[in-house]
Amino acid sequence: MRKFFAFLVTFLVFSSAVFAKDMRFVQVSDVRFNSESENNVLHKMVDDINKQRDVEFVIFTGDNISRTTKEDLTAFLDEAKRLNSPFYIVIGDKDVNKHKELSKAQYIKTIRKHVRKYKPSTPSYEFEYDGVVFLVADGAKDVIPGTNGYFKDDVLTWLDVQLDLYKKQNVIIFQHFPLIPPAEKETYYTFKPENYLKILAKHNNVKAVISGHFGVNSEQTVNGIVHITTAGAPFYRIIDVMDCDSSTPTIWAELKEVR
Repeated sequence: MRKFFAFLVTFLVFSSAVFAKDMRFVQVSDVRFNSESENNVLHKMVDDINKQRDVEFVIFTGDNISRTTKEDLTAFLDEAKRLNSPFYIVIGDKDVNKHKELSKAQYIKTIRKHVRKYKPSTPSYEFEYDGVVFLVADGAKDVIPGTNGYFKDDVLTWLDVQLDLYKKQNVIIFQHFPLIPPAEKETYYTFKPENYLKILAKHNNVKAVISGHFGVNSEQTVNGIVHITTAGAPFYRIIDVMDCDSSTPTIWAELKEVR
């Protein structure tokens, strides 16, 4: 009988390990790509990311280009298209300016024109992998650009609706501007973060908020949510969501540096 129970315990542990669902993605932030620069760090980063195993997708969390021009955006996309995995884009404060070449609408239109498989058509959108829902929340301004994040009421309403819609699934949010400041830079803070945090407090399915902007690498857990901030190139993060179909997945973030 003891042998039977020992076998049963071993089988259950083995089964749990075999059938636990894990997933991996890569975050790249603040590349600030300049098509005229001789130092193409993004090219090296793409090469390095392509060497990583089991990457479901890559997310660029804003400040993707150095100048608000279609030339820089198109050149950035040419590099991003070399990735072996699908990629998604968050808009940062350096990316758009309605008074120059790129409003948010023009930015997305340019992406969709040059990347035929790119499906998001709005700055805030959702997608799903392995049962995990990913939400991209837009906090950039294209009319009066600035370094402070500003999540408008319509974005917060959209976020609230999505979190309720996917209340039975784990959710990870991508955005350019952190909610929890990883450093003391008031000019980089998000405007009225309490309005956003109130929405998060209504739901229990958000497992992580992943951002960039501050130029520092930070991980903080606040009210059960992991807040990850990643510095710009040449850094990027490999993020594993382990046991991602359980109500308590483990978020493991590994920082990489490309030289």
